[in-house]
Amino acid sequence: MKKYSYIIIDDDPASILKTKTTAESFSELSFMAETSSFNEALDLVLEQKPALIFLEIDPKDKKSQLSLHFISELHRFLTEIPKIIITTSKKELAFEAIKYGVFDYILKPLSTADLRKTILRLNKTVSVKNLIIDSEEIQPAIIKETIMPFQVEDPLIICIKSYGDYRYINASDISYFQADNNSTDIYLNSGEMITAFKTLKHFEVLLSYPFIRIHNSYVINRNYISRIHSGNSICYIKNSSKKIPFSKTYKANVDLIIADFAAGNYLEV
Repeated sequence: MKKYSYIIIDDDPASILKTKTTAESFSELSFMAETSSFNEALDLVLEQKPALIFLEIDPKDKKSQLSLHFISELHRFLTEIPKIIITTSKKELAFEAIKYGVFDYILKPLSTADLRKTILRLNKTVSVKNLIIDSEEIQPAIIKETIMPFQVEDPLIICIKSYGDYRYINASDISYFQADNNSTDIYLNSGEMITAFKTLKHFEVLLSYPFIRIHNSYVINRNYISRIHSGNSICYIKNSSKKIPFSKTYKANVDLIIADFAAGNYLEV
């Protein structure tokens, strides 16, 4: 069985204990060390070279200097950095963390179910990498034909189940979700609407980037936003006349969307 050594970087002793206790239930994980400050953490990682890092990026004590900048600092010294697993209580920081290429983002308190999913993804990544390496050594002439399919992650399929009826939807085809009491209306880029008998909160928790909540009644797919009007607090959807409002509560999420657009291949005129 593959063993992954890990270091916990967090300024909250209770959180460190929770992360360590949860990780101990998985035989794949091997604890190396813990630390609570930026400089000490950097030295620890460079010295011990763990496979995983559990990193807090919104510390209680700002003097600890823990932040996403720690990842940038690792790139200065290492050709290959450990897999970074962000552990924090703020969901709104996830958008920014994605830009740093983190392996996973888990909200505190760390749960066994969340960590299990992370390890399964990690095992899958390692298995694919080993398969590619082995094939290169044995049959380099047919790598493209036999290995490439394993390098592409399957698109997420959402199954809407109702009384024996199974409706399969590509997540990438969803423009936005709209709450309707205890059910949720799912709008596709084709203009079709499908109702699921789950709350909007259910989908918000289940889905990650590019889906982001901008209103009590809406979770939007960032990839289908064509326009954001800050003055009117409205988002426009591609190929649709729909105008989706965003509220002050979720204004930070909208700001992250704007920043995400600007960080890409972007020209502002």
